[in-house]
Amino acid sequence: MARILDGKQIAADIQQEVRERTTAFEASGIHFQLTVVLVGDHPASATYVRNKQRTAEKVGLKNTLIHLPGDVSEDTLLAEIDRLNADTEVDGILVQLPLPSHISEQVVIERIAPEKDVDGFHPMNAGKNFVGLSAVWPCTPAGIMEMFEREQIDVAGKHAVVVGRSNIVGKPMAMMLLAANATVTLCHSRTQDLAALTRTADIVVAAVGQPGLITAAHVKPGAVVVDVGMNRVDGKLMGDVAFEEVAPIAGAITPVPGGVGPLTVAMLMKNTVRLGCARRHLS
Repeated sequence: MARILDGKQIAADIQQEVRERTTAFEASGIHFQLTVVLVGDHPASATYVRNKQRTAEKVGLKNTLIHLPGDVSEDTLLAEIDRLNADTEVDGILVQLPLPSHISEQVVIERIAPEKDVDGFHPMNAGKNFVGLSAVWPCTPAGIMEMFEREQIDVAGKHAVVVGRSNIVGKPMAMMLLAANATVTLCHSRTQDLAALTRTADIVVAAVGQPGLITAAHVKPGAVVVDVGMNRVDGKLMGDVAFEEVAPIAGAITPVPGGVGPLTVAMLMKNTVRLGCARRHLS
């Protein structure tokens, strides 16, 4: 049976480290602030935002929520982002996705100042990471890499197959693994014979949003399997990996829930402090 990679515990450790940093800076009168912008009343988005706010309070970050109506114009949202970019008290800006269809997510992402882009989605930050310069990485792949390090899973020289090519998870995950000296195969919806590729992998990261896509037939014995999927099926949360099938074969596996999700939120807090320190030229 696979070793269960406990994302909750690793996230708690990261949060404690962030709390220790914020406490130390508070003694010098320095406070870091995360501002979240929520557009509309999408239930899942509202839940995610509440979770982020609770975690921010726990780790000692000042946090504010700007809740705009679902029919807000793109220009009004962009003006709000401009205001936050200019606010010297704000260290990190997060616009909760998805946005209503009349608003361009890419335009919004590009409007956030790169030095306050806590999600790591801005093309400038993505470009820096691509060429090996220092910038914040998107929170989910960054959390997975933290998990590998803390669980002593050495990716160097290993074959990693990433299933999914989104700008939020798949592409940056592949780049982070490559930077850590893994040999990376990036798969997607047009990939032929996916199982033939994943069966050669020492590490499989599934991030496509298709419940149960990765089955026992996709995994070689002893592989590390990371499930990024968060799918609702008949009211139940399920990942992209058929857990009950794969767990007896894999060497290590993340559960859903309790695996990658908590790491994503913890890395958001860590990124906020990192950006705050960079803006203030603090180490």
